Amino acid sequence: MRRGVLYGVAAYLMWGLFPLYWPLLEPAGAGEILAHRILWSLVVMGVVVTALLQWRVIRGMAGRTWLMVVAASVLISINWGVYIFAVNAGHVVEAALGYFVIPLFSVLLGVVVFHERLQRLQWAAVGLGACAVVVIAVAGGRIPWVAMALAGSFGLYGLVKKVIPLPPPASLTSEGLVLVIPAIAFLTLLQLHGRSTLTGHGNGHVVLLVASGVVTVVPLLAFGAAARALPLSVLGLLQYLTPVVQFLIGVLWLGEKMSGARWVGFGLVWVALILLSAAGLRRSPDTGPHRATPPDGRPE
Repeated sequence: MRRGVLYGVAAYLMWGLFPLYWPLLEPAGAGEILAHRILWSLVVMGVVVTALLQWRVIRGMAGRTWLMVVAASVLISINWGVYIFAVNAGHVVEAALGYFVIPLFSVLLGVVVFHERLQRLQWAAVGLGACAVVVIAVAGGRIPWVAMALAGSFGLYGLVKKVIPLPPPASLTSEGLVLVIPAIAFLTLLQLHGRSTLTGHGNGHVVLLVASGVVTVVPLLAFGAAARALPLSVLGLLQYLTPVVQFLIGVLWLGEKMSGARWVGFGLVWVALILLSAAGLRRSPDTGPHRATPPDGRPE
């Protein structure tokens, strides 16, 4: 169990520290960074899948499974792209809000899609989360679209991943196979139009772009190890490390402004998450390892 906690903390902390990495890739824009992330993540996962002998799983996928993989690929590319844009545009706090809201959005999806019945605490949590979004939107004069896009895309991604009949490494690799051709095409267009940053910015910039694949895959592997060793209730509590670290980086390191109304909105979200966690712990008396590995979540 202790090793599982260490893997979980490592995974969620690495995801939380992503706001410090993506700005290092400037002057590359969000689209170029996303394309490189897709390309080099696939290269790394190709090595992993080869080591695990899972290529035959991918080759044997049915057409219906490929359709679900395509849907998952589109959703995770939206999530990654919006997150990279948010970080490089100075909206780290709003991105953190999106990842705080994801558990609440996932609960709501469970009601709408799977007709799950919620406890009173869970309904209260969802209601407080909705109030928080309204407060932040009214105070800021606009809908927090970054937060909503991140929560929506990742919540739906998790929903699709629940029904894809593939082990996590094969699933992630198949998503990369779907996305790699558009990614290479986009990078080629940038190069032909002289807008690529791959050349002309030093070897360090090239290394950082290539390393985006390693940066993406390493926390995923740590998460997979944690998911096998920990109860789902513990893993669910650890997930809040990521938006907490993102929030602290945005406020304390990057100096993003927090108005009084914004603090109220975040406070409502935090209370909602406490209620949601309490409801989850009440429902999960198990203390042994979680048997069914959850979707290989990628927060950003």
